[in-house]
Amino acid sequence: MGRPFSKLQIVAEIWRAPRQWSNEFLVTRPIDKVKAMTLLSPPTPYDHPEAHLFRIGLAPIDEAAWFEGPYSAADGDPAPRKATTYAASPALCWGETEGSLAGQAEVLEMMERHFGKAAAPRDFTAPPLRRAASLVDDDLCLMERREDGWTLTAASLCAPSFFSAEEAVGKSLAQLHGPVTGFGDRLLPRVARIFDALATDSIVERRNWSVVASGELFLPSSAPVRAREALIAPQDAGRELHLRMERQTLRRLPQTGGLLFTIRIWRHPLEDLRAYPDRLTAFAAAWDRVMHDEGQTFRDYKGLGPLDGLVQAFLAQPLG
Repeated sequence: MGRPFSKLQIVAEIWRAPRQWSNEFLVTRPIDKVKAMTLLSPPTPYDHPEAHLFRIGLAPIDEAAWFEGPYSAADGDPAPRKATTYAASPALCWGETEGSLAGQAEVLEMMERHFGKAAAPRDFTAPPLRRAASLVDDDLCLMERREDGWTLTAASLCAPSFFSAEEAVGKSLAQLHGPVTGFGDRLLPRVARIFDALATDSIVERRNWSVVASGELFLPSSAPVRAREALIAPQDAGRELHLRMERQTLRRLPQTGGLLFTIRIWRHPLEDLRAYPDRLTAFAAAWDRVMHDEGQTFRDYKGLGPLDGLVQAFLAQPLG
């Protein structure tokens, strides 16, 4: 393992996305004590001049900001919500590889320390990572070094964006990011270096965004979502298209040496931006950059090109 990065070195090594949000919204909690956030209080990762580009974009955070609470009560307590999703689609939501239990157990212990033993789930029949995932809205992924490099060895995925545990668990970083143009040549060596060198006392985060024709949290496949795009009338685009924003964090497991990768999803209809003119303006500017980016990497990977007509119809509608 390489020399650990300090927090300042992480900032110097990797482009750091600007913090467009207030720390008052970053909370840790026993689930029943969290106050719901307002509708658009999550950050707006599209509000940046380079929001149309693929960037690693990691920024160090304090442990107090490791997990964020819900901004809406609509999704409810994550434990029963996730239990329902597991029951309906077990292979899509959960997967583990042989030899991952020690890392899973360390994740659970770390999160019990973070939230307090009183918040710990009591279903001792579930694998440790699934028990840990019931504490938070985030999906949890365990990354460990194997023969092929850093590998996803266990995952609880109840809000995936077009991938599933069934297809992802057991794959290496290179295999997981195969569809991303240029990832292997340009980004994979840097990501592997970060994974190798992340210090045990560091937590880092990154954020990204997309637009999808669904407001559902659980989106393991893109096919039904893509099929819906052709059915949306231009005048309904604001209600039918949703901003889907993602926050990821990465933290070292000091005992087993693995990494916990968390994924938190927020989403809301484009129509909701009308109540926030500054954010509507930021989104319109970001969309224009995405559509006119000559590299096309972000646009093509996210499948945003076919949505341009609908988004333009939404943006053309007058306010009020």
